[in-house]
Amino acid sequence: MLINLLRLLPPEMAHELTIKLLKYNFIFGIKKNQEYTTLKQNILGIDFENPLGLAAGFDKNAEVILPMIRYGFGFVEVGTVTPNPQKGNQKPRIFRLLEDEAVINHLGFNNKGSDRILNNLIEFYQNKEINSVVGVNIGKNKSTKNDFDDYLYCIEKLGEYGNYITINISSPNTPGLRDLQLRGRIEALVKKIQSKQFEIKELNNKPIFIKISPDLDDEQLRDIALMALANNINGLIISNSSIKRPKSLISYYKNELGGLSGKPIFIDSTIILKKMYSLTNGQIPLIGVGGVSNGYECYEKIKAGACLVQLYTALTFQGPKIIKNILTELNGLVLTDGYKNISEVVGRST
Repeated sequence: MLINLLRLLPPEMAHELTIKLLKYNFIFGIKKNQEYTTLKQNILGIDFENPLGLAAGFDKNAEVILPMIRYGFGFVEVGTVTPNPQKGNQKPRIFRLLEDEAVINHLGFNNKGSDRILNNLIEFYQNKEINSVVGVNIGKNKSTKNDFDDYLYCIEKLGEYGNYITINISSPNTPGLRDLQLRGRIEALVKKIQSKQFEIKELNNKPIFIKISPDLDDEQLRDIALMALANNINGLIISNSSIKRPKSLISYYKNELGGLSGKPIFIDSTIILKKMYSLTNGQIPLIGVGGVSNGYECYEKIKAGACLVQLYTALTFQGPKIIKNILTELNGLVLTDGYKNISEVVGRST
């Protein structure tokens, strides 16, 4: 199988090859999965075929949106995009923790920059398939002197080309980025973004999500929840990769620098998701991310308060078959529990 061959390569080389194969249609067997009416939702005015999305980081440069939609994802989030091209941190910067079904990355927002990604998005929309939902995840360049300016620049430039925009202030691999989550700074950024939205007609009603860290303490979570409610934030993504290292890790690379993703962060990220759902009284749409590798875990995220769920790491271990498997399992769980639609499940375990 291709997934096993790719695993023989260094992680970053395997990823780059995968993107090229997808981009130039050298990966065959892409077949649209069965559609389930039980999994369809309208959230913030956007129609989602199903709640399973591809997290940012896989398609950094908006090069393979269409094949990932065809594999069955309900939505695809591209990026993280920065205003200028950025090489990222020194290699090696991705480490497979095979025994733990996890990855540690120290990439540092490597991407081809907003100009290239804008062109790729325009090209995608010229050939857009029905019900293709795209999110654009934006961040700041490492060398920038004014953090806020980078986010405002990307929103103005790319905002029109995403169904929603994600403000990434939680990657552990860009110095000082997580400081934007602190009380005062995050609210100031939000107000600047909302002011920019008001200025540009096409962005007036564009949903904005903020992606937060799984490493926040209870006080920080409360601060973000209160800020989100007070400022009418459209949604939160919970959560990014973690700098914590569970004692359960056994892989050789477990102490490498960077953010941990995959199975080991499922429980902690789901606990934070559940807390945020309670803190916001279920009033703000939440996207649950972190450690999902099967339909049951996806269902647990939704019961904890997520209306949508994203994955990435499990895709690198299981390949695209995971999408069909999760959707099939998810549909079965919804029906078994006596619900007519997945939206009825949101927050049931809180």
